[in-house]
Formats: sequence, C-alpha cells, structure tokens
Amino acid sequence: MGDNMIVGIGKYKYNWIEDWIKIPETPSGKQNGRTHGILVSGSNKIIIFNQADPAVLIYNLKGESLNSWGEKFGGAHGFTLVRSEGKEFLWLTDEFSGEVVKTDLEGNAVQKIHKPEISFYKDGKYSPTWVAEFEGEKRGNGDIWVSDGYGSNLVHRYDKRGNYIQTLTGEEGAGRFNCPHSLFVDYRKDDPELYIADRGNKRFQIYDLDGNYKRTFGTDILGCPCGGIVKDGLLHIPELCARIAILDEDDKLICYIGQNEETCIIPSWPNHPKELIQPGKFNSPHHLAVDNDHNIYIVEWIIGGRIIKLEKIYN
Repeated sequence: MGDNMIVGIGKYKYNWIEDWIKIPETPSGKQNGRTHGILVSGSNKIIIFNQADPAVLIYNLKGESLNSWGEKFGGAHGFTLVRSEGKEFLWLTDEFSGEVVKTDLEGNAVQKIHKPEISFYKDGKYSPTWVAEFEGEKRGNGDIWVSDGYGSNLVHRYDKRGNYIQTLTGEEGAGRFNCPHSLFVDYRKDDPELYIADRGNKRFQIYDLDGNYKRTFGTDILGCPCGGIVKDGLLHIPELCARIAILDEDDKLICYIGQNEETCIIPSWPNHPKELIQPGKFNSPHHLAVDNDHNIYIVEWIIGGRIIKLEKIYN
C-alpha cells in the first residue's frame, strides 16, 4: 500500500490510497499493462482487467491476490459483471482482436458475440469497447448491447442468444456518437434505461431498452466520461481527463474528486514520468467500482497500470 491523504468534500470524503495494489511485474505488464477495467463481485472480490498476461487479476478486499487468468487479451478493455440464475459472469471486450466473450469467474467461456454483418463494416473498422446486458434477474430480457467505441462509433443490440437486432448511431438522438466508449443499464427507474457514454461529445445519451432515444446530459459538467457505475442511487463517473464525478439520482453533479485536468495537456500524457504522478490527483481514470461500504476503486489508462482506492470516511 502506498501514500494516502484525504480528498473530497462534505459527505463525500475519502482516504486516497495510492497504489492500493500493483499489477504483477511481468514483461507484458511493464510493456503495456494498462488497467482498463475493475469490478466488485457479489462475494467481495476485486477483479481487474489489464492489457497484460494474465489479463484478469482477482483480489480480496485486503488487496491480496486470489487468482489470475486470461492469456489472449492483449487489447483488454471493457469489463462488465452480470448475474444469471444466481451465478456471476463477466463480459470482456478486446479492442485489438475484436473479441467479445462472456465467461464465468474462472475464465470459462460461455458465449461470444460477433461483429454484425452490416453495411457500416464494408469499409469501416470494428473495435468494440464495452458490453451491457439487460439482465433477466433485474427485470430484463437478456438483450446484449455492444459499443464499437474505437472503430465505427456505433452501438449494437443482440438478443440473449447473440442474434443481431439493431444498430444505434446517435443520429436517432442528440447526434452522431463520437467514441461511445462504454454503456450500462440503469435500473434506478421503474423502466430501466441504457446509458451510453458518448465520450468524444462530452455527454451521455440515454435510450430505452427498445433503442428509442430519451434524453442527453453532461455537456455542462463532463469533460470525457468513460462510463458510469450506479451504487445506492448515485452515479459515479470516471473521466479520462482527469477526475471522477459523483452525480445524484437525477444526474445532477454533487462533486468532483481528484481533479487534475491540467495534466492532460502535458505532451507525455497519459504516460508521464513518475514524478508527475501525484497522490490525490488523477492521471487518466478509465473505469471504477464501488463496494458495499462505498469505497471506490479506480483504474487508470497508463503503462504499468495504476490502481487507487478511495476509502470512504464516515463522520
């Protein structure tokens, strides 16, 4: 465990724990090792997806290594936890190979999603970045949504068996997507909604689960949203440039934490020399997770990875 300090305001104060854990010092981890995804399982395991071998790293809440696997995810990117019939599964996306695969927590594949055969890909690039599933255990029909954030800026919908249904471009809503980086199903309302982090446009576009546009928010408060995690009504957003935002039940800003936008204009960003990586300030938040005690775990897009824990302070 590394340095720590207090960050945040009011009811949203945390002990910043720098280098809460570090990825294994493997050759691939040193060469790349960008920490792209992090989750908290129902059994309180912290699971990390990084561009190294192994790609999936599993820890307990003390930061002790429990298991690791995944030798073929050099482009490890999107990382989603879902539940089905009382069991947990992972959706993994590889931005380089284009693989979209669902596995159990031991790494056994149970389903794959393929690039749709549509006109956009006659000449267009396919580079998937994230998956959302309309979970049956949460009133859903099992539909699967895949964002092609680094390729042709599209979002695809499939049924629970992986049969292609439709594609969203953003033109149905607030305008053409510009890096639909991540997406998730928000269950806070009676009618769940699909939140799409339209990162290049500095906003979220919101759709219903039939693919109909509903609204947009964020251009006045967000800079580069990578995605979002809802915990106990609050929306936690990692922003690549370079902070996290906490929003209330109505998607209104409560506060920013670790603001460090000025670091992003330095030519070496995000792979700064160590002296420019400062505890208490973010560099490049890419994903986060929140546990049942409202501690926040953040992974950053930087060679060698960076994993920070914000330990909730209760007054």
